[in-house]
Amino acid sequence: MTGQDGDPGQVRSFGCRLNLAEGARIGAMLQAAGDRNTRVVNSCAVTAEAEADGRRAVRAAVAIGAPVVVTGCGASIAPAAWAALPGVARIVPNAAKLDPASWGARAPFAAAPPLHRTRAVIEAQGGCDHACTFCVIPIGRGASRSTRLAEVIAGARAAVEAGAREVVLSGVDLTAWREDELALGDLVRTVLRRVPDLPRLRLSSIDVAEVDPALLAALAEEPRLMPHLHLSLQAGDDLILKRMKRRHLRADALGFVAAARRRRPDLVFGADLIAGFPTETEAAFAGTLSLVEEAGLTWLHVFAYSPRPGTPAARMPQVPDAARRERAARLRAAGAMAARRFAATQLGRTVQFLSETRAGHTEHFARLELAGPAPAAGTLMAVRVTGVRDNATLLGEAAAGGAC
Repeated sequence: MTGQDGDPGQVRSFGCRLNLAEGARIGAMLQAAGDRNTRVVNSCAVTAEAEADGRRAVRAAVAIGAPVVVTGCGASIAPAAWAALPGVARIVPNAAKLDPASWGARAPFAAAPPLHRTRAVIEAQGGCDHACTFCVIPIGRGASRSTRLAEVIAGARAAVEAGAREVVLSGVDLTAWREDELALGDLVRTVLRRVPDLPRLRLSSIDVAEVDPALLAALAEEPRLMPHLHLSLQAGDDLILKRMKRRHLRADALGFVAAARRRRPDLVFGADLIAGFPTETEAAFAGTLSLVEEAGLTWLHVFAYSPRPGTPAARMPQVPDAARRERAARLRAAGAMAARRFAATQLGRTVQFLSETRAGHTEHFARLELAGPAPAAGTLMAVRVTGVRDNATLLGEAAAGGAC
């Protein structure tokens, strides 16, 4: 649960980075309209747990007597159910959530400030044309659409002018970005070329089935493109991947990781993984578990499978809930071990640290806590890693030479 802009509790956003960025923009529009009272729940529908978090946020807002508006994927997929919650004043579907009129602000509306004044999330792509059998997000987000190249560049420039030192290009299916003959790699290279004062560019989750050659080339040739990729993998067993209606197999994932590392040897990978998908046997789960080490994954985002109403997977033979939770726990433990292994390799190294407070993130998206006085938020500096916490958080001190 994350508050954005203005009153830190006025907008509560759940789920993906895209939702967080949209929540920030909603908060800014409420502030511009002079509305300090309305509480907005920007819901997520990716799991039953995410929906439950959103309902709890509604109840908390109602308890303080605030007018409550619900938006986001949950509200777009099941508006009647959310509207029926006591105290909900209205529902704003995803299609209207960034319309200034929805929040009483004037149009056109300037872009919201970067989150935390250090990192800006820019929506480069929205919606999805695929039909993964477990996913309701295409229902909530609609068909794939790409933000125009000129708009992305303008957003990155505005973010840098507002103080951001890092921009994250985000989307529901980011690697589907297209404009004429251009693909995501072309977008990356153009943003870096046209916004030379942007120190760091990062990508949100990508699909290994549609990575274009220009993106691989950018990884090799663009040092300002951070050496960290988060992959939408979901599973490591071919039969489960087919039943998920994914567009890659295990060998494709391993092949992409190897090809990317050949071009950028210091790349660190994160991944989305689902435990307990319908029909998953212990042997199939073992394929997902072993993928963590075989692919050299570091930062895991693990979901215990959650049946989503109206999806094909919800009609398949289900794995018992206890087994789903147990497998998810084993995956998370493997992820924690992988993160600690990576952190150990950073001891004694000098890394590029972007401060948020006393803590921040390195180029590989490792969390780092800095010894000594806290630098100003948004400080980009060289830091020598001196220790590692049990949770894989790095400890460091300013290196000779100071700011990057």
